[in-house]
Amino acid sequence: MSLTPHDLGMHRPISRRDLFDGVAVSALSGFVAGGAAETLQDTAAPPRPFTLRGDTSEALSVPHALRDGRFWEYAGPPEPTGESYDLVVVGAGRGGMSAAREWLRRDPHARVLVLDSHDEVGGPKSFGRQGGAEGVVVGDTLVRLSAPGWIDRLPIARSARRDLRMLHHDPPDWFPALSPAGKQERLAELTYSQFLREVCGVHPDAERFCRTMSCREWAYDTRAFGAIDAWGTGYPGFGGLGLDRAEPSRFNSPTVRRRWHGGDPPQPAPSLDGRARLRLSSPVVSVRDGAGAATVGYFDGHRVLTVEAGAVILACWSAMVPYLVPDLPAERRRALRRAVRVPLLHATVRVRDPRAWHRLGVDRVRWTDAYWSAAELAPPAEVHLLATPCRSELGPDAGSAAGRRELLRTPYGVLERTVRDQLARLLGPMGFDPAGDIEAITVNRWGHAVAPEYCRPWHAFYPDGPFPADAARGRFGRIAIAGSDSMPAARADAAGPAAVRAVAELTSVRAVEEPTSVRAVEEPT
Repeated sequence: MSLTPHDLGMHRPISRRDLFDGVAVSALSGFVAGGAAETLQDTAAPPRPFTLRGDTSEALSVPHALRDGRFWEYAGPPEPTGESYDLVVVGAGRGGMSAAREWLRRDPHARVLVLDSHDEVGGPKSFGRQGGAEGVVVGDTLVRLSAPGWIDRLPIARSARRDLRMLHHDPPDWFPALSPAGKQERLAELTYSQFLREVCGVHPDAERFCRTMSCREWAYDTRAFGAIDAWGTGYPGFGGLGLDRAEPSRFNSPTVRRRWHGGDPPQPAPSLDGRARLRLSSPVVSVRDGAGAATVGYFDGHRVLTVEAGAVILACWSAMVPYLVPDLPAERRRALRRAVRVPLLHATVRVRDPRAWHRLGVDRVRWTDAYWSAAELAPPAEVHLLATPCRSELGPDAGSAAGRRELLRTPYGVLERTVRDQLARLLGPMGFDPAGDIEAITVNRWGHAVAPEYCRPWHAFYPDGPFPADAARGRFGRIAIAGSDSMPAARADAAGPAAVRAVAELTSVRAVEEPTSVRAVEEPT
């Protein structure tokens, strides 16, 4: 099916600036457009045909300029606002909002300020619903996995279909000479793609068919996803090993182990109900401890302003912390920079009529070879799509860095066109017309989305440690670290515990030292 830009609705006027992140700037005022906004709740802009949220050029320009050593070349001297707070939180994602809530739970009358470089609260949202019928798209063919004999309907090589039937229904014991513990150790040395290719010897089409199975949950494909976690998740190919599934392996990642025991899914960022001040589009550029208080500097779109704080919790990306707190010891700076987050894209498409999706007979689909790797209907009339830019063949860390660079250089028009094209190919046979049936597209671009998780085969120190996060976190004067990548735990699940831990570190010190409260200092009118 050949689709022209007019067929996709690309001829319609698009309300956006087609910019790349990292464009050259000649003055600091060009870093952020529009200035800082202070609000007590997230407000949504009127719908437009195409909208980019998340890591926009405006949200990234100041952090990247700080990282590259360009920010202070243009910034004037910081200007004190005269404001003082009991706590300043850097980051309005799950960790930051959880830290503010925990502080206010302990001290309901505390003055708390939350700062974030983005224009919305909460950070990357979880993708995907559990349950329901799933389909797989190979080329332009949709195969419903609930249909009897679905493997025979796949448009792949005959020997690849044979290998998939073997993996699902009759896999042998690939390691007959090894003990159960030895089999787990062997799996911990491989990715799932390596297991399929090198151990099972499957046809390349079979490996490619399985490759995007992990994208929806892990934001990278099976070339980076460990075989031991594929076994723990229930992927095909392991049934003949005879491993006991009553307990997870010691090599399984924290996420797999938690879900084995029925852990709750990650919760969204909590609401503070107006009990804290929230300043969005206000990237923090410096945090320094002092004799009487810490000083936090942030950019309001025109100048650097500073506030005083009795305590500071850094709930931002760990890799940014060394640029904000240059006085940290070198060992901690190195450990913080080792936390590499995984990029992802989440698109929300508002459709005029969802009946074309209902005719598919599935609740969600997975693509085996396309820009967007997953899609699902979100009633009543939205379609959510997920893309995982990580270069998985390089591993989670190097692949995330490479994928993030490519993502930030991808024009917005490419993101819009691929959304329209894939939905046209999926839903067009059901009567869907992207030119008339798509009302609006919102893409959340996150270059630093999923917090890293220690896992095999990439982290030889797991599960026994020591872990880089152990050296990275901990109190530094009045400053504590609470990002979800500051704990050797399960990605977003770590945000809440990290926040509680950081609050406990700081409040225990306050109780011992009995510092003078800053609550009595009023803000200027």
